[in-house]
Amino acid sequence: MKTTVVLIVRLFVALACFQASAGMAQLLPTAPVVGGVLGSVDGLIDRTVDQASRTTRDLADARLSRIAALVRANPGRVVRDPDGFPARAGEVVLGDPGEAVLVAASGRGFVVLERQETLGIGYVRLSVPPGLSLKSAIGLLRRLGAQEVSADQLYAASGAVKAQAVQTAGNAGNGPRIGPRIGMIDGGVQGLTALQRGFASGAPRASLHGTAVASLIGGAGRIRGAAPGARILAADVYGNDPAGGNATAIAKALGWLVGEGVSVVTISLVGPPNPILGRVVAAAQARGTIIVAAVGNDGAASPPSYPASYPGVIAVTATDSRKRILIEAGNATHLDYAAPGADMLASDTGGGAVPVRGTSFAAPLVAGTIARLYPVQDSARRGAALASVDAGAERLGRRYGRGLVCADCNPINVSVRIT
Repeated sequence: MKTTVVLIVRLFVALACFQASAGMAQLLPTAPVVGGVLGSVDGLIDRTVDQASRTTRDLADARLSRIAALVRANPGRVVRDPDGFPARAGEVVLGDPGEAVLVAASGRGFVVLERQETLGIGYVRLSVPPGLSLKSAIGLLRRLGAQEVSADQLYAASGAVKAQAVQTAGNAGNGPRIGPRIGMIDGGVQGLTALQRGFASGAPRASLHGTAVASLIGGAGRIRGAAPGARILAADVYGNDPAGGNATAIAKALGWLVGEGVSVVTISLVGPPNPILGRVVAAAQARGTIIVAAVGNDGAASPPSYPASYPGVIAVTATDSRKRILIEAGNATHLDYAAPGADMLASDTGGGAVPVRGTSFAAPLVAGTIARLYPVQDSARRGAALASVDAGAERLGRRYGRGLVCADCNPINVSVRIT
């Protein structure tokens, strides 16, 4: 009986890996393709299980290499925090510190860079004394009585945009902007927005990633988007700062969008848990704003991604044009929906259309779908709005959360290889 169960499990894994191989070819270095003349079923199982193992390792290695490259490229601006995540160099953040703690910290060489309150959450940014690592600085501040202290970690975009534009015709997404107000936290956007504000040096500054995400919310050209005509409020947390996309910038951006009255905010960025950001996310939800976030593209064995993993945040994974979960789709502590995130086009900064791939591009489709049913901040209506989304979702199994949403939102499907 045990042997039979093991064989069934191995066959299931093999089938899943075989179905994922086409998606993996678009993301990873070339790997042996399973298929052709096989000597036995065991040979197929062994090869596909080995392929899945390599895929997991490759994704994990790619994530670590990306962090290492970011740190190397920005000496004095970006470092690793005590858990190995990228963070702003020479800075720490304290949540609601008492004056006694700040006085004690000042006596040890810390300098107040900023005092901030966002949605009722107070925090202070401090510069670290020269020669002191982030780990040592955090430990010292805790010994001085700080209850909530962390690095200002960086969050990365969770999708790839191919630079070469594809010409498209038509104007399905160029109608008047009279739809719901939807917020996005990302890079800057070229056009497509009702209002844009920067939360980093040099921001707002148009980016390919931010523009692509915006087009999938409200449409542009033939790209219809999930909420055609939506009035998009874009918060640029990157600008031209190599240490942009940090937790405090995202927290401020979220505070601005909630204050502007947007009912739904989409965030296609991923990173580690951060105490200040977590509290601001909770405060935004308490005011009636629904937050939608991508689970990232570091594979299912990656650390849980945030803000997607915070309680109450709508966590979104991505599928290809055959409704298969992307092989690179990341991990969160919970999963709510899947939506298309590959084999499709989005807008670029020059007004054209570009192939995109990643969970970044699934999140705005879910956000737009929710916003059509939840156009104003009203916590009492959140449950009914999400129940309506659930009712329209295609049930495809646990890997899709509560179902596949917006499968036909973007009519332009293309098979692309993004390298």
